[in-house]
Amino acid sequence: MTEEELKQFKAALSITAVAADLGVPVVHGRCRCFFPTRHAHGDRTPSVSFSEERGTFRCWVCDDVRGDVISLVQIVKNCSFLEALNWLKETYAFLVPGASNAAPAYERTSGQNRTMESNVAMSRVAKEAVREAALEYQPPEPTKELVSEDERKKIILSFLKMLSPVDKTPAAAYLVRRRIYKPIWDKMLLRTITDYGALNNKLKESYDLEVLKYVGLFNEKGNLRYYKHPLFFPYLDSKRRSCYFQARAIDRSVVPKELNLRGTVPYPYNVSALDQKPGWVYLCEGVVDTLTFLGQKIMLMGQQIAAVGIPGVRSFKTEWLPLFKNKSVVLCLDKDEAGRSGTEYLQTVFAQSGIRTVVLGEGLEYLDTAMKEGEDINDWFGGKK
Repeated sequence: MTEEELKQFKAALSITAVAADLGVPVVHGRCRCFFPTRHAHGDRTPSVSFSEERGTFRCWVCDDVRGDVISLVQIVKNCSFLEALNWLKETYAFLVPGASNAAPAYERTSGQNRTMESNVAMSRVAKEAVREAALEYQPPEPTKELVSEDERKKIILSFLKMLSPVDKTPAAAYLVRRRIYKPIWDKMLLRTITDYGALNNKLKESYDLEVLKYVGLFNEKGNLRYYKHPLFFPYLDSKRRSCYFQARAIDRSVVPKELNLRGTVPYPYNVSALDQKPGWVYLCEGVVDTLTFLGQKIMLMGQQIAAVGIPGVRSFKTEWLPLFKNKSVVLCLDKDEAGRSGTEYLQTVFAQSGIRTVVLGEGLEYLDTAMKEGEDINDWFGGKK
C-alpha cells in the first residue's frame, strides 16, 4: 500500500465506527480514557474526544493517548503499527484502494510474516513499555447517558432557535461577499450569534452545565464553544429539522475557520437534494461552496441546480452511498492538490457502487473561464474569501 493509498484508506474509515468494532463505547464524540488509573476518580467524566471529520482522537489528560485510526487500534489491541494496519485492512477490506472485498490468503500470510519480523525488531525496552500498558489498560465501562438521544436532539433544536437571523448582521456581510444572498440564507435557516454573553447565560439557565458539555455545546471551562464562530449552518433533514450544525468564523484571522458540533456528521449538507429521483447532483467541498451553487440562477433541463456538501476532502462516508441512488454526481472539489486527490478517491468510491461521476470543468482547462489553480467554487463564481 502506497502512502497515498494509505491516506485514502484512513480517510474512508469512520473512527467512531472502528471504535465500536473494537468494543469502545463512544457517546457523542467521547469515551473514557483507556488508562483510567492515570485519572482522578478513574476518568468518571470521559476525557477522550473523537473528531469524526479529522479521523483523530485525543485524551485531554494523557499526552500519549492521541492519534489517528491506526493509533486507536494499536492502543486498544496492544499491537504494533503493522498489526493494527493489517487488522483494519482485513476488517474493512472493501475500503482498501484497488482491492477486492477480501485479500487473498497469500497476501494475508505475507502480512503476518512482515508483522512477525517487525515484532522481532522491536527493542526490549519498547516491549516492556507495551507490556506495562497492557497490564494497566482495562476496557472502559459504558458511558452513562446524561440525556437520551431524543432529548439531545431537542436541546440542539432549542439552541438553534435561540440564535438570530443573519439579516443586517456582520454574518450577512460575510455571506454577501461570497455571493450568498438572503433567499438562500432564509431557505437554509442560517443563523448567527449577536450577543454571546446573553446566549451563554440563557443556556446555563435553561440546562444543567454537565448536560451542555455532554451534548457538545459547552467546553470544559463551562462556556459556549462558539465564541469566535458566530455563523451557523444547520444540517437540515428532509423535514427541515436539524440535530447537527457547522459554525464558521467570519474573521479571516481565526483558525480553524470552521467548528462543528461534536459527534458524527449524520448526512451531507442539503441532504434533501438526494431525493432518489434520477438526475444530476453537484458534490461540493464545504457548506459555503454548496450555498454558492444553490444561489446561482443556472438552470439545467428546466430545474435549478441540486447541490450537496461534505465537510472536507476526506470526510465522505461510504454509508452515505445509498443516498446517491439514481444520481449522477458532478465532483466540484477545490482546484488544489488536496482537491485533486480527493476527487480521485471519490471517483473510485462512487465507481465501486455503480454511480456515474464527472469532474466539473474537466476537458475545459484551456478556457479563460476555467477554474484556476488554488480556487474553489466560491472563487470561481466571483465570491471573496
